[in-house]
Amino acid sequence: MQRDELAEIYRGYIACLNAQDWANLGQFVGEDAQHNGRPIGLSGYRAMLEKDFDEIPDLRFNIDLLISDPPTIASRLLFDCTPKAVFLGLSVNGKRVTFAENVFYQFRDGKIAQVWSVVDKAAIEAQL
Repeated sequence: MQRDELAEIYRGYIACLNAQDWANLGQFVGEDAQHNGRPIGLSGYRAMLEKDFDEIPDLRFNIDLLISDPPTIASRLLFDCTPKAVFLGLSVNGKRVTFAENVFYQFRDGKIAQVWSVVDKAAIEAQL
């Protein structure tokens, strides 16, 4: 897979998330996907995302930085949103917060197999 091709697949994945198009998530995420070293599979991955959107109704994934080095994607995602209550153990309670997430994705057969994610919790804490 070429760099541009993998980057386009990733952009399609982000569009799928923003559209909450869960029926098509399997086009981008493998059945045996892992998140931060924990096997969750496609169903667990979907449940995780659905929970995020339930807790943050205005959630939108915005790509700030994207590096494609097949089979790996490195991305810095930016968020400007209003979590309803507790988020990452913090009582946000509807306050608008901005923060970043640094994520590495390992692809296998054109689908996400592993994700390593770190959210800038300190940035949220500073805003509360």
